[in-house]
Amino acid sequence: MQKIEGNIVDVISKTIQKGIITISKGKIAEIEYKDVESSNYIIPGFIDAHVHVESSMLIPSEFARLAVLHGTVATISDPHEIGNVLGKEGVKFMIENGKQTPFKFYFGAPSCVPATQFETAGATITPSDIEEILSWENVNYLAEMMNYPGVIFSDPDVMEKIAIAKRMGKVIDGHLPGIRGEWVEKYISAGISTDHECFGLDEALEKISHGMKIIIREGSAAKNFEALWTIIDKFPEMVMFCSDDKHPNDLVVSHINAIAKRAIEKGCDLFNVLRACSKNVVEHYSMNVGLLQKNDPADFCIVKDLKDFEVFQTYINGELVAENQKTFIQSVDIKPVNNFSCKEITTEQLQIKADSINVKVIVVENGQLITKQENHTVVDDNGFLLADVENDILKIVVVNRYFSAEPAVAFVKNFGLKSGAIASCVAHDSHNIIAVGVDDEALVKAINLIIEEKGGVSLSSDEMKMVVSLPVAGIMSHKDAYIIADEYSRIDSEAKRLGSTLNAPYMTLSFCALLVIPELKLSDKGLFDGKDFKFVPLFN
Repeated sequence: MQKIEGNIVDVISKTIQKGIITISKGKIAEIEYKDVESSNYIIPGFIDAHVHVESSMLIPSEFARLAVLHGTVATISDPHEIGNVLGKEGVKFMIENGKQTPFKFYFGAPSCVPATQFETAGATITPSDIEEILSWENVNYLAEMMNYPGVIFSDPDVMEKIAIAKRMGKVIDGHLPGIRGEWVEKYISAGISTDHECFGLDEALEKISHGMKIIIREGSAAKNFEALWTIIDKFPEMVMFCSDDKHPNDLVVSHINAIAKRAIEKGCDLFNVLRACSKNVVEHYSMNVGLLQKNDPADFCIVKDLKDFEVFQTYINGELVAENQKTFIQSVDIKPVNNFSCKEITTEQLQIKADSINVKVIVVENGQLITKQENHTVVDDNGFLLADVENDILKIVVVNRYFSAEPAVAFVKNFGLKSGAIASCVAHDSHNIIAVGVDDEALVKAINLIIEEKGGVSLSSDEMKMVVSLPVAGIMSHKDAYIIADEYSRIDSEAKRLGSTLNAPYMTLSFCALLVIPELKLSDKGLFDGKDFKFVPLFN
């Protein structure tokens, strides 16, 4: 038996009392309230209510090694990134790798593979696949239903997947960015219970009024906490916290504990905050994760205070998995799986014949997944369109990674690059290669670096070439998490040295191909209007 003492924070009774927790066989055998010397606080372990582990560029076992440093004991993980590359076999890879750690991964069945019919993915997950995946151990929900038009207009394939989840008694996660009015009610009435895509407070309040739970997101690129935090105290039973997408260098620094800290700084009630990142998630997803009650699994963390949430120790099933920012979870040897087959490209393939100089331009926003559309004139040089670096209008390219095809080329604003190019194979949701740059030569170099490595993130300039290799499905590495975090941090810094003004240039780039988020995006098949869900011409 093991005994842990301190100030025990009970999120069920909403009390804080000094005492001793006795752990036996991975569970809390006894809680004795008495005066003890320790001034630390024992709180339920943090849970990320919605995350794509793949976006950390780490396999699950390496993600776990970093997450436990910050008191995280479990995640609700949507594996649709690897699903779009490798189908249900990719999902199985994530589950099996996660099982080799004490960390509690709860994976969902990806509902949208491919995410849309307007892009090339590497696999398809059918309704029968959904039924099979939902029968696997610890797969207890249908992951985010991104095809909201399919729900609203009753697409047979979409409705069959929802019906399967309902029949099997599984929770259904949502994805409804910026949608308002009667469509909200119809989407929720299909049985979809959560949304992590609210951009504004009014949007969140409307969804809550229809019974939908709101997951407040604060990731590497998409940050909605500032707009939504007031719902924590107004609707404490309807709120959860998530990161959604967290890059490795950010995961080294913090996780859900940072969102809790910000909420306390805003003056939110302590117990409402802690319930949002523990109790509410456990109950909604029927997780076997402890909440510091007798006979619960011994899943908790010890923090020095209830303001900064600086984590001293993390326990999962009574096992000490992290202490003083040192992880005790071991790396796992794996054989990389992948699906990557395309030839290197040339500068001639990126040329845009100047049928007009008036074009539609994707406009990115710092800290948001949503993009806007603007109309601009660009430079015509001998009958071909060039980037307008002075006005921050650059070329953006998407290259099919699954077979050789002509690249899709358009223009994007607000990346800020003054020279060179950056590229990534982490491009939601189909994970083709996406790149942005000031000229065709730099773009080709950056793209071909990724093709050589069969996945990764890259950078090219007149002075250098850099690449972080991601050989697992082209989007993750099986290297030590700290090594990948350091490599990514260096390439991110170099992108900013080239002029990017974005907090997370690579993450923002990856979302420029995310067709299910409005407004204007680029897939390997062309320029796409995410509001009307249709392709649009480049020229006005």
